Amino acid sequence: MTLFNHRNRRSIRLKGFDYSSDGAYFLTICVQNRECLFGEIQKEKMILNDYGKIVREIWEDLLTTIVDIDLDEYVIMPNHFHAILVIDKSLESTNFYGSLNVNNDKERRKMILSKVVGKFKMLTAKAINQMRGNEGKFWQRNYYETVIRSEEDLNRIREYIINNPMQWELDDNHPNYMLTNCRRGYGQS
Repeated sequence: MTLFNHRNRRSIRLKGFDYSSDGAYFLTICVQNRECLFGEIQKEKMILNDYGKIVREIWEDLLTTIVDIDLDEYVIMPNHFHAILVIDKSLESTNFYGSLNVNNDKERRKMILSKVVGKFKMLTAKAINQMRGNEGKFWQRNYYETVIRSEEDLNRIREYIINNPMQWELDDNHPNYMLTNCRRGYGQS
């Protein structure tokens, strides 16, 4: 038996894809243990609590410190976060990478997606843990990303994000997903 199988996780990154190229990415970031900490769904709308408001504020503030990106649709759910992040390498960035000692633009651009997500997770975890009087993990390890390859995909994902609060009970991140959806007949073969 191997004790540390999680260290050899299968990569979810697209093989051969150049993550330094301009593009749009669909991101999903989940709270550790999928604990519902950001608010609740009421009448198919997400009502943010103070933690959810911190997530919103930090996400929107990324534009002021990282100028290689643009933020598209996003939604904060009770225990996870969906967003479309657009990387535009034609924009100049000095603030975010100034201390990284990156030698060329291509190296710098390759790091943008993971650095943006890492910075977002670090800032939100620090602020929320401080409010909660907690230390340690706040977000799950890693995140899910999908390369958006067409305008059709972009519009479909935007619609998914906008409608996500209305579909909360069917969401596999919902705490009662298996119980609720099995009762309704979803997820059964």
